This record gives sequence, C-alpha cells and structure tokens, in this order.
Amino acid sequence: MTARHYRVVVIGKRVKHIVIAIALVACSLPAGATEPVQPLLAELTSPTVPALPALEQVALVPRDELTDEDEPQQQDASELFTLEELKDKGSDAVELALPDVDLPQADIPLALNSKVEYFLSYFQTRGKQSFSRWLSRSSRYIPMMKEILKREGMPEDLVYVAMIESGFHLQARSVANAVGPWQFISGTGRRYSLRIDQWIDERKDPLKATVAAALYLKELYGMFNGDWYLAAAGYNAGENKILRAISMYNTSDFWELSRGSYLKRETKEYVPKLLAAAIIAKDPARYGFSDVAYLSPIEFDIVKIPSRTDLELVAKLTGTTYETIKELNPDLRHWSTPPNYPDYELKVPKGTKLQFDAAYGKVPEDQRYTEKVLYTHYHARKRDSLKGVARRYSTTPDALAELNGLSKKSRIAGKTLVVPARQTVDFSHEGRSAATAGTAKGGYAKYYTVKKGDTLTSLAKRFNVSSKLLSLWNNLKVRVALKPGRRIIIAKFIEKNGEMVPEARKS
Repeated sequence: MTARHYRVVVIGKRVKHIVIAIALVACSLPAGATEPVQPLLAELTSPTVPALPALEQVALVPRDELTDEDEPQQQDASELFTLEELKDKGSDAVELALPDVDLPQADIPLALNSKVEYFLSYFQTRGKQSFSRWLSRSSRYIPMMKEILKREGMPEDLVYVAMIESGFHLQARSVANAVGPWQFISGTGRRYSLRIDQWIDERKDPLKATVAAALYLKELYGMFNGDWYLAAAGYNAGENKILRAISMYNTSDFWELSRGSYLKRETKEYVPKLLAAAIIAKDPARYGFSDVAYLSPIEFDIVKIPSRTDLELVAKLTGTTYETIKELNPDLRHWSTPPNYPDYELKVPKGTKLQFDAAYGKVPEDQRYTEKVLYTHYHARKRDSLKGVARRYSTTPDALAELNGLSKKSRIAGKTLVVPARQTVDFSHEGRSAATAGTAKGGYAKYYTVKKGDTLTSLAKRFNVSSKLLSLWNNLKVRVALKPGRRIIIAKFIEKNGEMVPEARKS
C-alpha cells in the first residue's frame, strides 16, 4: 500500500477540519488485502500465457519420447523406427472460461466459488484457444467414453477428468511419463490390466484406458466414502497423499484441505478446474464457444489378426490409408501388429470388417509382414565425426549426412543423429510373453509410511481396517511399537470378476 504524506499547517480554526479530513482518508483505505488468485497450472500454459515460477511443469508431448543411448548395442524394439514412422510423428501441440451462472444438470456434484470462477474466466480468455481444441476433440471420444462409464456403473460426467488430464489427446505424455487420454503412469496402468511394452501401450487406447480409469475412479470413490471431489484429487495426487491430508487437517472436506499448505497447488486447483471444464463443456455456447469445429465420433469394427501383419496391408485391404489405421489404433507403437500375439484385436474403419476378413484370408501368412530397415538415435560425443559414426553403424558418411540433413563437413558433437540399427530384432523373443513377465497377478497392496506417534490402533481406525488384519498383513504384533519411516500395508486389493476390489476384511 502506498503511504500518503500530508503536510498539515495548523492555523487556528483549520485544525478541526484537517483532523476530519485525515479521518475520512483513513476510512477509505481497504481493511485488508485479499489473497491473490492462484495462477493456472503449469500444464495449461501456452505461448500466450506467461511461464509460472517454481512449479512442476506438466508438459504434454504428442509422441513417445525415445531414449538416447550413447552405445549402439542392444537397442530394444521401442527405440527402433522406420523412416516412414519418423516422418509420421508430426506435432499437435497440447496447450492447455462469465455470464450469470445457473449450474447445468450433472451426475457429479457441481459447485461454484471463487476458485471455480477463476477457471471459468481463464478458459474463456487466455485459455480459450486451447479449450476450443479440447471441445473439438471431445466429440470424437466422449460418446464412447460415456458408454463405458455407464456400463461400469460410473457417472458419465467423469469424462471431463480426461478433458483436463489431456484435452482428449491420445498421445499426451507428461514429464512424469503419464500417458494417454487418462494420463496413467505405467504402474497404475498395469494395475488395471493395461498392456505396456515395446510394441503396445494401451494407455493410449481410448477404449481400454477408459475402462481402466473407471475402475480406478470407482476404487477411489469407495475409499473416500462417496466423495467425488476427494476421489478426483486422489486421481491427481495419489490416494495416499489425500489420506494423509485428511489425517493432518482432520477434515474430509476438499475445500478445507485445499486451504492448507500440504497439498500441492496442482492438486488444490485440480477439482475447480474439473468443475469449470464440466460447466462449460455442458453448455459451451453460453460461455462463448459457439464456433467450435467438432469432430465426428470415432467409429470402428474390430477384426482378429492371427499373425504379425503390416498396417499398410491392413489399410490396403480395407480401402483406407495407413494413417487412418494408425489413428484407430494409437496403442500400437510401430508399423505392424505385435509379434507372438495371436488373435490380436485390431480396429478398422466402420463397415470394412467383412471386406477385410474375406481379403485377408487369401494372403499367405509369410506375405503379411515385410522386414523393414530399422533406425535408432545416437547422441554424438565431443570427439565424434560423421565418418567415425558412419563406420560404427556400418553405413557411409554420405548416407548418414543425407539421412540427417547435414553436409559431410558438419560438426556433429552434441547433436542427436538418426542412424541405422546395427542389429535386427529377434522377434521370436518379443511380444506377449515379454509383456506379461513381471505383471502382478491376483492383487496389489497400498502402503503407508509410519510417522512419529502412529500406533497400530490409530492407523487401523484411520484406514478403516482392524488392528488384527493390519498386524497380519505386516507380520506385526498388536502391541509392537511402530518405527517412524517404516512402510506398512494399509489396504489390499484382489481381482474379482475382472475388477480390483478390496480384500475381504477378515483374518
């Protein structure tokens, strides 16, 4: 607040008038400063939005990030690509809205407060271009996602979780390596039976990933006693983070939890951002989104592929393009269906199933797949030369220069080059068997890190489980002292009828 200085000249009867004037000025000053509204999450920033300081940047990348290897030996299949695939990986930048508000009908509770209003305003101003793209893509996937959520007994408006997670961009990837429209990290994805290996990443499949998200949200909803705000916050931060916040602040009200300093700003803003997105998306014209070019809903047939098959062949037999087949099957990481995966279910354009089946059956198995030259990346070191790298990868300097758009005299130190792979992939050892190895079967556990003052009894009460069961899970004696820093199991889940459900709480 800027201080104002007054020079008061006290001359006889004017003293009284000056005192009154000073009192009026003092009364006109604000009683207190209002806490500034938190700026938008880092993942929503765009070239038109200033960068935010001291925040975990959640940058969505519309393609897989391949690891650069200093040594050329032993690249796995996920690092290899054809030149056609390299050209196909164009970018679709993922960037991330107030009239009088009567909240629309919804099957998740909507609320309106200053935090929600902030995002309503943002989406209509600085974030309008990005939100328009979200709306444009939403019509392509929302009908299918709502159908899946309804089938799983979940509120259909949970589709807006996918909207704020990825803007319905199937190739979205965060700096934490969360992937796909529902932004699963690999561990959580595998927990809900999503296959993730060098050939397939089902986190990008809008159908399979939506099933997994429905199961996860169902679990969170039950864990937080039917509170969708806490379930959404748990989806963002992890359930244990929210459980600890509830214990720390002794409240299960999300808005109260968000007043404290324990939760990160990203989590505090996650629920109001979700609510604002839902409010606008359910009545976009009212909020200034009347000229959105909506995409047609995705439609497809499913065909079973008995052996490894080029997607180019599939495109030819269905009368479409390679790009269309790739778009329908975003979970496929390469140019073909995976090896060692009999009866792989491939999506083809709607109405082409019979045509494909008839034509495909006439193609001999050994003609369904063609070997391709594979490439990988090499990060050139300080003393590397084009000639030396070419020799290492059994090619010529001219070929390597042309491949990377260089001249033969170009300095390559520090550059990442596209180079031909030195070895072919042993496809007989790739695919399904490798993918399923190490995947947890039967169930999984949730853990809690013991803090000072925790007892078996207090933890049992907090996590709604018996002391006897906690001691059984962790091989503890009921009266044993818990050492701070120890990780203990506080919940167990098992697979039942294709779902992960809490293990029966009886010893």
